[in-house]
Amino acid sequence: MSQPSTVLVVDDTPANLGLVLESLGAAGLRVLVAESGARALELLAQQPVDLVLLDMIMPGLDGLAVCQRMKQHPVWRDLPLIFLTAVDDPAQKVRALEAGAVDYLNKPVHPPEVLARVRTHLDLQAARLALQRKNTQLEAEIALRLDAESQLAQSLDRALLIADREGRLVFQTHRATHLLFKHLAHHQPGRLPPELVRVERYQSPAGTLLLHRFMEQGNDALTVLYLIEEHAPPGPAELTKLGITPRQAEVLYWIAQGKTNAEIAIILGTSPRTVEKHVEQLLERLGVENRVGAAAQASELLRRLPG
Repeated sequence: MSQPSTVLVVDDTPANLGLVLESLGAAGLRVLVAESGARALELLAQQPVDLVLLDMIMPGLDGLAVCQRMKQHPVWRDLPLIFLTAVDDPAQKVRALEAGAVDYLNKPVHPPEVLARVRTHLDLQAARLALQRKNTQLEAEIALRLDAESQLAQSLDRALLIADREGRLVFQTHRATHLLFKHLAHHQPGRLPPELVRVERYQSPAGTLLLHRFMEQGNDALTVLYLIEEHAPPGPAELTKLGITPRQAEVLYWIAQGKTNAEIAIILGTSPRTVEKHVEQLLERLGVENRVGAAAQASELLRRLPG
């Protein structure tokens, strides 16, 4: 059974709010009363509170000062706060809202209206906290998934694909992406090429792909494919011998294959602008003026390697 919400009522003459206190209690809310701003801060420090009804004009620590203290406190700053005042001054209402209040009521208050507003802001606060918890949970789950996928995609040198029963690719390593574009240059990104759906061996002008399939017994929702290039020729990794980074080597490899920056961006799962920056750095590192010169150096190195 859930605990009743706690409302802290702060007023230097709480007897004037007798009907309001009775109304809140009758609605099943737990009510705390503080007769000064200092006492209100003591109660906030002693026990959890869900909403504060705060008189704006009090001797000593007034409502605005209490509000300011609350907004500076990491635990209290997000509590919904409703100001109460006997002064019907629009400028004062603006100051109250600017200070962080969620609502403002003029005295003498009407108990049913107070109860309705308290319930509304308690419901809004509960919804906000539930959404915050859900977002935190989702962010944690997404972070774990992205971290796992990144580690798998970046660290595995194997060509692994995971496809659902509709042929959508839900995961693929960089090596798998590389082989798909090499052997099926015009395939639709994000989908398993029809040519690979039922075969164990695929012959393309670029060579031969061997396919190994893995599927959970009795469950065809996902299929794992392991691609192996038969008699694989030298690939991007060999181009690091030119003194460039592994990522730059991937970009250079595809430049040598005649791909545009936009096509390379799709293959590598990045943006064309990022590819452009890699190309600029490549040209400078290799000491060439254009893509043709870079491609020539890559082709010459790959040609000399056994494969």
